[in-house]
Amino acid sequence: MRIEVICTGDEVLTGKIVNTNFSYITQKLEDFGLAVSWETTVGDDRENLLLAFRLAGERADAVIVNGGLGPTVDDLSQEIAARAAGVELALSEEWLSRMEEYFRKRSRVMPPNNRKQAMLPAGAEVLDNPVGTACGFAVDIGRARFYFTPGVPRELRRMLEEQIVPRLLAKSGMQTAIFLKRFHSYGIGESHADSLLSGVEALVPDGSVKLGFRAHYPQLETKLTVRGRDMDDIRVKLAPVEQEVRRRLGNFILAEDDQTLERVVLAELASREASLSLVETFTSGQIAARIAHLPGAEKVVRRGVVAPDLAAVCAAVGLDRGPPAGGITREAAEAVARAARAQTGVTHALAVLVDLDQGPDRIDFGGSICLAIAGSHEVASRRSRIVGGREWVRLGAVEMGLDCLRRYLQGLPVRERIDFEKVESQAGDATAKTAS
Repeated sequence: MRIEVICTGDEVLTGKIVNTNFSYITQKLEDFGLAVSWETTVGDDRENLLLAFRLAGERADAVIVNGGLGPTVDDLSQEIAARAAGVELALSEEWLSRMEEYFRKRSRVMPPNNRKQAMLPAGAEVLDNPVGTACGFAVDIGRARFYFTPGVPRELRRMLEEQIVPRLLAKSGMQTAIFLKRFHSYGIGESHADSLLSGVEALVPDGSVKLGFRAHYPQLETKLTVRGRDMDDIRVKLAPVEQEVRRRLGNFILAEDDQTLERVVLAELASREASLSLVETFTSGQIAARIAHLPGAEKVVRRGVVAPDLAAVCAAVGLDRGPPAGGITREAAEAVARAARAQTGVTHALAVLVDLDQGPDRIDFGGSICLAIAGSHEVASRRSRIVGGREWVRLGAVEMGLDCLRRYLQGLPVRERIDFEKVESQAGDATAKTAS
């Protein structure tokens, strides 16, 4: 089945906003074995929109149109869809009532121009939008079935997953029993993971399991899309492949499916009735930001210290003797973690200290990351060097800190070579675990 995606709006066409909706649509369709053949971006111009709709209606089997369903004068999708389909606009009393109820529940009066959102091409199929006022709809234009979606990302995503993907699968004649299994990892790149997982699809000879990846530094998502007669058939097919992926990726898997690294860390701490203090430099407090807002974190996270340099860190955690000799080292991180744990009375303390290169921010610009985790009986630490620019180092430091804490709590090696670090001397790159 040939699918086209049309994204509308002057702000998208001119690059004033990044078109993340298109990437989400294509990735979501790919997860279900549906490929996009064409992508068109068109501004808020009636004749250009009409031309784009007619052209897509001639070459595609299904078309997803994103944007242009709002209440303002530059929202043109309903009007041009009706012209392209050769029908008039008609008021959907059902959707008008839904919108009025939407505003009533929020103690607001619906503005008159919102009525425009209930004007749909005559005979169009309504696509539900449970989280907004933009009514999605489907209509035939030429030889293609068009699915019109709102530009607001959270509204698009609900409509795509709940309304459009099932219709596309039915239209394509594919098996509608499909399951997506996801593994999230840190420390291995896409090509490395592809090499490690070579041949896993062959464990299911009928070709109903498809392996895929989505890299978004510092994490990698490994995807298994499985088709079957029903969920029981899918579970049988998935089991050996899932087991093999876990075996080959090993300790690098930090979470699965909808779970996140920070939620895994929080769950490990909560299950022990443990508590945590955090100390960070250069990260802008992003380690604390990742975990402290989660439900239940208020019982676990006791303190977060964000400081510009080692001297300020030492003062904040009560190291009266000042920074340890040698600047930011594993030994310094260990001393800071021990002091933070003692000062706050927590069961665990994580210190992540970054020593940036001096000079311009080139692609070979980097920094050394020294981190330590102080527990009740021991301190685990590691040092790593990452190059690639300031933001690359910052993201790497945040992820490495959280992942090493996960490993520590799960009894895994805190130090395991990752693809993103530059090899240093053996002495500088060693891992220590010392008595606390």
